[in-house]
Parts: sequence; C-alpha cells; structure tokens
Amino acid sequence: MSTAQFRLTRRSVLAGSAAALAAPYIARAQGVPLTLGILTPLTGAGGYDGPRMMKAIQAVAAQVNDAGGLLGRKITFVIEDDQTNPEAAVRAARKLVDVDKVPVIMGTWASAVTSAVAPVCWESKTFLTTTSGADTITKLPHQGYLIRTQPNNYLQGAKHAEFIASTGAKKVGLLSIQAPFAQPTQERVKDVLAKNGSSLTGGLIYEPNKTSYRSEVDQILRGSPDMVYLNGYTPDVSVLLRDLYRAGYDGPRFTQSYALTSKAVESLPKEVTEGTYTVQPSADIDSPAYANAAKLLGIKDPDSYETQAVDWMSLVALSIAKAKAATGTAIRDTVRSVSQGAGTKVYSAVDGLTILAKGGEVNYEGASGPCDFTDIGDIQDCKFRYLVVKNGALTFLKVV
Repeated sequence: MSTAQFRLTRRSVLAGSAAALAAPYIARAQGVPLTLGILTPLTGAGGYDGPRMMKAIQAVAAQVNDAGGLLGRKITFVIEDDQTNPEAAVRAARKLVDVDKVPVIMGTWASAVTSAVAPVCWESKTFLTTTSGADTITKLPHQGYLIRTQPNNYLQGAKHAEFIASTGAKKVGLLSIQAPFAQPTQERVKDVLAKNGSSLTGGLIYEPNKTSYRSEVDQILRGSPDMVYLNGYTPDVSVLLRDLYRAGYDGPRFTQSYALTSKAVESLPKEVTEGTYTVQPSADIDSPAYANAAKLLGIKDPDSYETQAVDWMSLVALSIAKAKAATGTAIRDTVRSVSQGAGTKVYSAVDGLTILAKGGEVNYEGASGPCDFTDIGDIQDCKFRYLVVKNGALTFLKVV
C-alpha cells in the first residue's frame, strides 16, 4: 500500500465505488453522511490482511450507497491503522469514539489488539466486529457490543489437531508466540491430539520480535517431533522456518495462513518452506453470498478475511436499517434478528435492505459462512481450508 493510501487513516473517506443496481423504493441518500469506523492493521504483522479487509468493507458500503444508503444517508468512513499494536490501537479507538463519534468499529485482527480495544467499545456503547480468535475475547464483559466472524481458538485448535493427526503425525512440537491465544490453543491441541492417537511432545511460548529462535527450536526438537506447529505471525514464523531448516529438521510444519502468506513464501528459499501446511477458516465457497462477494470485489477466490469483512458491513447495514437507528446499541440489539431466524434468506446487503424496506424480515447468510452467533458473540461453526507448499508455491489441498 502506498504512502498516500496510509494517509487515509487520519481522515474521513468516502467508500469506494462498486457497481450495484439501485433500488427505487429505498429512499435516496441525502443530508449528513453516516460515518462508520474502520480500525484495522494497515501496518505491522497484520499489514497483509488489514488493507484487503478495509477494501472489502468499502466495497459493500459503496454498493449500499448506490442503492440509496442507510436511513437516507450516504455511508462514509474514518479509517485508522491499529499498527497491529495494542497501544496504538487504543489511541485510535479513543479517537474514533470520542472525536468521530462512530457507532461501530470494524476490522481488528490481532487478539491482543481486540482485547485492548474492546473495553473502549463497550464502555462507550460502540459496536465492534473482529477476526481475532482468542477464547478470552468473547468472555470479556462486553455486554453484547462485540461479534467475531472468526472461529475461536477452542474450535480452531480442535480442527488443527484433527488435521495434524490425519497426516499420520504421532509426535507434535508446538511453538507459540506470546499472545492471548497461545496457552488455550496449546491445551486444546494437546487434548484433541491425544483423542486421535497422537501426542504433544513439547509446547513452548516464545517472545516476539527476535532475530533468532534457534534455542527455542533446539528445545522443541529434543522431543523428536514428526510435525512442528508454528502458532505465530509472519515475522516470527519466517525466522522459525529458517531456524528449523538450519537445525536440520526436514519434517512437515503446520501454521496459520496469515503467518505464511503467498508473499512470505515467495520471500523465503524454497527449501525452507517446502512441505509446510497452512490453514485458515474457509469462506463458504458454495454459498451464493460467496459468489456475490467475489463479483463485488472483483476477485476470483476471496479468502476468509475478505469475506468476513464483507459480512461485517452487510450485517451492520442490515442492523441499522431494521433498527432505524445508527447507534452501537441498536446494532447490538438487532444483529441476531437479521442474521439468524425465520426471515427470508438473503446473500447480500442490498438484497436484504430491499426486503426490509418493504417491511419484511431477513436472515443474512454470509460469504464467510453462516453468521449465526452464540450469546457471547462467537460464530457457531465454519469450514477450514488447507494448503501445502510445493516447489515454492502454496497449493490447495482441501476444505473440510
């Protein structure tokens, strides 16, 4: 992303222009714009995913604007860079809440960032949408002002362990970055591995921002693992992969897709990444909502983060329209009534707004999967997408 684009993080910007059919029975947008907040990592460890999520949010808003806006008002945004840093994120969130007076903040990515920002939101009755997976987040006393479209670590850890065991790995070493998700994931992986005939031979939590993890690698290799799970972010996982190679480990590795992106694979020697499995929560690729999101974004295969961002903006738009109020409390009190229940199934925000404008009820089915939330804001289930590095490129393996 260019320097000019980063300057967007300190001022209001009009959502981009995505083509959509205008619905004549939705009131034409006029008057004071409706300003919403985006707080996402444009820099730092999440700098690969944040800009793409931002663009997806903007694309949905542009489509809604073309169809008449919300409550007769055009959607605009104030965009802030959380820098994948809790301190910077809290400062930005305070600005969005206290100065810009936004009713919703969309886009936090890192668990540590969301954990820091969430109290700012619930104390100000600002709604928050996130991809962060740490179990502790939805256990915070957020009073319903938070939903996440990313599966929590309890669910992710179980699915990861089941996949690892399915490869035939019997002894697994786990290296986790110091973060809120580290210990819960390790405990869940250990339990599920044991139920599937495998075992965790070593679990180690390491500090971020080190130039070498050789001592940590040597320690985990003492357990003679036949699979190593790297549970961190791109900067540290890249170092760990190099150190595993230098230590002579030639077994398979497993990590999250955000930790080993296609860009990261290209930047590392082929021999360092060869045979590494990656996983991410999968978008619902068979859903009409996924096809709509792909067309809207102009992307053949939008990933989980892009589709989650599409779903956030869609849910926020539908909630505001149904509540006839653009407040965090109105979104909190309405979001489940537009995302689960007996209403007409819809697969885009504009389709849902059309029905709501006629007095109907809707059940939004998301591009990232069913947007059915528990009482504390977790999604109830989703699919997972697995890839493996072959000859220096990520290759699709399967969706489960």
